[in-house]
Amino acid sequence: MRRTVSEPARRASVVQLLLAVLSAGALASACAQSEAPLLPSNLSAPTASSSTSASSNNASAFARDSKQPSLVGERVVIKNPTLAQLRETGPLEDRTLGDPGAPVTMIEYGSWTCPHCRAFRQKTWPAFKRAYVDTGKVFYILREFPIGRSSGNAALVTRCAPKSKYFRLYDLYLKHQAEWVSQDVRPDKIFAVAGRAGMSRATFNACLKDEKLIAGINWQKNRGRELGVIGTPTFFINQTHVRSFKTMAEMRAIVDPMLAARTASN
Repeated sequence: MRRTVSEPARRASVVQLLLAVLSAGALASACAQSEAPLLPSNLSAPTASSSTSASSNNASAFARDSKQPSLVGERVVIKNPTLAQLRETGPLEDRTLGDPGAPVTMIEYGSWTCPHCRAFRQKTWPAFKRAYVDTGKVFYILREFPIGRSSGNAALVTRCAPKSKYFRLYDLYLKHQAEWVSQDVRPDKIFAVAGRAGMSRATFNACLKDEKLIAGINWQKNRGRELGVIGTPTFFINQTHVRSFKTMAEMRAIVDPMLAARTASN
């Protein structure tokens, strides 16, 4: 007898397989960017009873805004940006951890659907944070560089959450990627993760219509492209451009000489 596999089960299997393949390093240790997905200004929020049609309507969550110029062939990339250029902020306040006066600044561009961002967060970040951020040696900035429509919606919701919950919600979306990542935008699944951090459905719906946040994340991603970001995770450690997942040992090899040079100059 031929076994029939339901569409939700088939989709879940495909997503889990994709995440496993990427996590295993079958591709490069960074997620490649998409030129097209930027949040439009006319994004409409799903209802509490989101259906397939609602998901389809929301699937344009990171489609190009008609007011945005084409980025292909028109983007100007800043070569060897200064720390001041890297630290420049746009409409949205940076989400940060640590001492702004630390000798080393590390800026990470991350995507909510990227398995390599998840790998860094789970395998390297806890020890790195304890050794460098919590001790005042590194000032850490996380910036949104969503790749794909689902990532765009999750990034928008995370940015919309209270500032104190930003990093917790980012971690939740990475940890539970297998539950919500899909080629199709699934608002109910994205909301389920936000709900774990205490967000209500009404707030979630309002977040997806927040024009200020939509414009801010558009700016954030375009600025990343201007700085040479082509995938995630991408790090700028002071002015050193690091384009992929790094182990704790690799991060030490980059940061420790910077700290030693700063100590020697004092």
